[in-house]
Amino acid sequence: MGEGSLLLRMELQSNPAMLGVVRSAVTQLTESLGFPESECRAVVRAVDEALANIIRHAYRGQTGRPIEASFRSIRVRRDGGQRPALEILLEDQGVRVDRAKLRGRRLEDVRPGGLGLHFIHQSMDTVEFRHRRGKNRLRLVKFLHAPELHGVSEENR
Repeated sequence: MGEGSLLLRMELQSNPAMLGVVRSAVTQLTESLGFPESECRAVVRAVDEALANIIRHAYRGQTGRPIEASFRSIRVRRDGGQRPALEILLEDQGVRVDRAKLRGRRLEDVRPGGLGLHFIHQSMDTVEFRHRRGKNRLRLVKFLHAPELHGVSEENR
């Protein structure tokens, strides 16, 4: 897998009021790439949940802390070929996440909250978390189920 073509990069502060702005940007991005409406909503939901988790858990509700979000068109080797996909990287400098605790609560446990990880895993094709050099990094990938990403030329791959 190569670096891919950078489509959008955002540097934002941990502030729940900014989530609406990010949702709008991700909606426009996924629509412009040709994702079907249901998959656009799924990607937006996953990014929104992930950012809310960063603010709530990694930064423990503190506002004004840095979050970096980058969106790339990539090609991933899969099933003997290469598939076009959207890669989303979210990075923060918050509290190191205990990977053993990265589990949503049971779906049968009906109460508000705690389902964000279920939504993220359900919405995305790849979900990877790691901690390096003092940063938490969440990588999300959504395959485009069409021949090519719209607006991405051959030389950008």
